[in-house]
Amino acid sequence: MNRTTLRRAALPAALALSFGLASCSGQNEPSGDASATSGASSSSLSGELAGAGSSAQQVAQQTWGAGFNAANPDVTVNYDPAGSSAGREQFVTGATAFGGSDAALDEEELAQAEERCSGGNAMDLPVYISPIAVAYNLEGVENLQLSPVTLANIFNGTITTWNDPAIAADNPGVTLPSTAITPVHRSDGSGTTENFTAYLNDVAPEAWTSEPDSEWPLPGGEAAQGTSGVVQAVTSAAGSITYADLSQVEQNNLPAASIKVGDTFVAPSAEGAAAAVDASPEAEGRPEGDIAIELDHNTTAAGAYPVALVSYLLVCSSYEDATQGELVKAYAEYVISEEGQQAAADAAGSAPISEELRSQITESLDRIGA
Repeated sequence: MNRTTLRRAALPAALALSFGLASCSGQNEPSGDASATSGASSSSLSGELAGAGSSAQQVAQQTWGAGFNAANPDVTVNYDPAGSSAGREQFVTGATAFGGSDAALDEEELAQAEERCSGGNAMDLPVYISPIAVAYNLEGVENLQLSPVTLANIFNGTITTWNDPAIAADNPGVTLPSTAITPVHRSDGSGTTENFTAYLNDVAPEAWTSEPDSEWPLPGGEAAQGTSGVVQAVTSAAGSITYADLSQVEQNNLPAASIKVGDTFVAPSAEGAAAAVDASPEAEGRPEGDIAIELDHNTTAAGAYPVALVSYLLVCSSYEDATQGELVKAYAEYVISEEGQQAAADAAGSAPISEELRSQITESLDRIGA
């Protein structure tokens, strides 16, 4: 199959998710026996591991940290969901041992990471696959449908009311109010924003002329910090609409629009996001061990939902501190394990990675400390 992972992505940045002895609450523990996982089975591990980045990964990282700690009680994992841009910056400068990003490192960042990777290189490892949902707040409309061009014109400000003829054409027989539309976007640098704008630019280039960017490229609309911020803004304001990881949209009981793919409207789902990834090629010219995926937003593969997020774990192939390298490798092995992936799926609604991708990431992790 053609796989590869996406380009650049909730709590405020100041809040870190810490998993120590007291963090293993029942609701965050992954299903299955974490101690059976190759990466988490060594009870001799000890120390602290710091990471930061994607707020879309927040629930998954919380779950992975709790599961890893259950098998390794002397290891504390801290993850700050400060956003993908912050996560990449902190990882590249060596402020954290690993990062979380909804976009792969670019050429400049890869070059900057060489020093902190102590003679090795940075590796983007796709560990979290999830749909980006288009969430909205519109009383009386439960099953909204939007074509790509209509969606682009909503977020570029061309369509300003919910009863616009273009929206009506996508929703025959549905009574739409004349309520004003308030598009809500991320105020912080976000891989989710970059992925969403990349989708719009690929599928509706005449309506969305801005290049993909982790910073929202247009004036107007309302801005909010982090995934939780945009979701809360839409929850609080009638007529508003945003883009966010499906897990947090569902947790806040917001409806999500079905997006037209080919001739069919497809609702966001983990299975649909996984199908889109399976139909996409791997990026070329990447460093050894790096696995970056160029998502095919124009795919018409059966069941695919291409408004998707492929989010990465950022690691080094070499660490100056061998103990840190050992901890990063063990944690990453748990993250990609069947147990870890299923735990994230149960908690966050993500799509578990395939066996093929797990095997490929394992080969990359074997480079750490080799």
